[in-house]
Amino acid sequence: MMSHRVTDPSLQRLLLKRFALAAGTYVLLIALLWVAYCAGYYHASFFAVWLTSVAVLFSQGALSLVFFGGFNYRFKDPSLTEFQVLMGVGWETYLLAHLDSARGTFLVLYVLVLLFGLFHLPSRVFTRCAVLALLGFVSVNLWDAYTGHLADPGLAALQTCALFIVLGWLCMYAGFVQNSRQRMHQRRITLQAHQETLRGMMFQLEELASTDELTNLYNRRHFLRLATRELETMDGNFTEGLALIDLDHFKRVNDLLGHAAGDRVLQVFAATASQCLRSDDVLARYGGEEFVLLIPRCTRAQLIDCCERVREAFAQVVIPELPGLELSLSVGMTLIERGDDMDRALHRADQALYRAKHHGRNRCHGAWDHVDA
Repeated sequence: MMSHRVTDPSLQRLLLKRFALAAGTYVLLIALLWVAYCAGYYHASFFAVWLTSVAVLFSQGALSLVFFGGFNYRFKDPSLTEFQVLMGVGWETYLLAHLDSARGTFLVLYVLVLLFGLFHLPSRVFTRCAVLALLGFVSVNLWDAYTGHLADPGLAALQTCALFIVLGWLCMYAGFVQNSRQRMHQRRITLQAHQETLRGMMFQLEELASTDELTNLYNRRHFLRLATRELETMDGNFTEGLALIDLDHFKRVNDLLGHAAGDRVLQVFAATASQCLRSDDVLARYGGEEFVLLIPRCTRAQLIDCCERVREAFAQVVIPELPGLELSLSVGMTLIERGDDMDRALHRADQALYRAKHHGRNRCHGAWDHVDA
């Protein structure tokens, strides 16, 4: 017996169905027992038959309490398959001990009991149960021979040989079934590993499709997808901040210092700006030296403060491999309200960025500045 484990509801439902099937089989067995008794083939008193029927039903009632109470999960095998098979073999052997000429008819019930564990018991355990069934039947015949009640020894020997052949075949088939299940299990594990690999590859492809390789920021297409989704779900009680950021004199850096230096400046900006933002702010490379920033649940003052913080942080950056390089950026800002259009919002931010550059660069300019003027 093992410590209590968490019950799997789906597995428990399956185990209850299997138990109900076994319990139904016992009910049919009791009915067959009474038929044999009424036909005169079961040699026992009425009280003994009645007591046997009650004992069989009581055993199934006790098992039902175990299953419906979830106590079966206290055992190594929650299905209790081996226990149920051995109990069935025991009841079958007990019934055969009270039969003589009708034993051949009831002999098939050994097969029915063992079939219950054919697909669930390891081949070694299944073989052990089959051997016990064969030994039980042989013991009944030997006892009858010893007490002088074996009416037809030849028939008993024939039945024993037939049972041996059938049980031997079942044991071989059980081994084949278990080997097939192990191969299927291994293939399922391999398939799951392949699926995990494919999911990882798909995730990497999605990352590559949505990320700018140089800066590790979102690219323009993915940003527009995220921004559109954000607009569709935004609360009407809040506004969101949108900013277009352009690195000043970036073309001059490329022309004088080379494209490697320009790439380094872009990477430095991405790292610097990311440190100034919240985890739910969205920063993406919009194209070339231009970046776009979306700030959810943002007021005008918060948008200005965030953009100024990014601008000042970038202006203070010193790149060791590019000594003496002065860095600055210009920002065009706008607010987005519920029902706003992303294209119109980007156009407003672009116009504000143009005015920021027109007024000397290294500054943040809001779309509302033009409206207020």
